[in-house]
This record gives sequence, C-alpha cells and structure tokens, in this order.
Amino acid sequence: MIVRSRTQDDLDGCVKALAEVQAADGYPVDWPDDPAGFLTPSDLAGAWVAVDDEGVAGHVGVTVGDAVTRLFVAPRARGRGLAVRLLEALTVRPLTLEVSDEGKAAIALYERAGWRRVGSDRAGWLNNAGEPALVHHYVLEE
Repeated sequence: MIVRSRTQDDLDGCVKALAEVQAADGYPVDWPDDPAGFLTPSDLAGAWVAVDDEGVAGHVGVTVGDAVTRLFVAPRARGRGLAVRLLEALTVRPLTLEVSDEGKAAIALYERAGWRRVGSDRAGWLNNAGEPALVHHYVLEE
C-alpha cells in the first residue's frame, strides 16, 4: 500500500472508493451530484490517496484552514491501519476535524490516534435518521 499526493488521474478511483464507502456506511449521507467536486472543495489545500493493486483504497484532504476533510477508507482495505497512515501524511499541526455522531468507528479511530474532542453541536444537515446531525469537533496538536 502506497500513500501519496493525489493527482487529477486519481479522481475516478476516489469516486469509486467513495461510492463503496457510501454504500457501506452512509458517508456522505447524501450522494453529491458531482462526487469529484465533493472531493475537490474550493478550500482544499491538498489531498492524499492510499493506492494498492486494486486502485484507490483511501483518501484524505486538508483545507486551507488545516481541517481534515474527506477522509475515508474503502471497505475492502479496512483493518490495516490505513486511516492512520493517511492522517500521518498530513504534516501541519494543529489539525481539526468534524465527525458525525453516527460515525462510531471513525470516532474510535480518532480517539485511539490521539485526537481530542473539543466540542459538539448540531449541524445544518440531516443524519441518516432525518434529524439534525450531532457533530463532534476534534483537534490533534502534537
């Protein structure tokens, strides 16, 4: 497994992996009309992918404000520490991220990796139950 900077040529593989994640986990809650655009928000400062023999296995981005965005690992590649490796590719500190309360596995991963919850609030979007999502805010300072 190789973790490297994402290139334009990776976007189709990223969209395919994101579709697998959405089918398995409901992330993103609403499938975007433009999934490649979803992976390339206007405030994106950089993005990295994990690639194996089957293609893109994971993705992470960081915004101009040093917030982690669009972190996911395809179901076929889980259980190998890939999310942690993707997060380690981000060298800026402190980093922040938000995660829906529904993301129990993601929350457990972040907390095992040393992220600290600094607050929670309701989002302006709906969770899988159709209610305003409870979002937890985390920071990694190292």
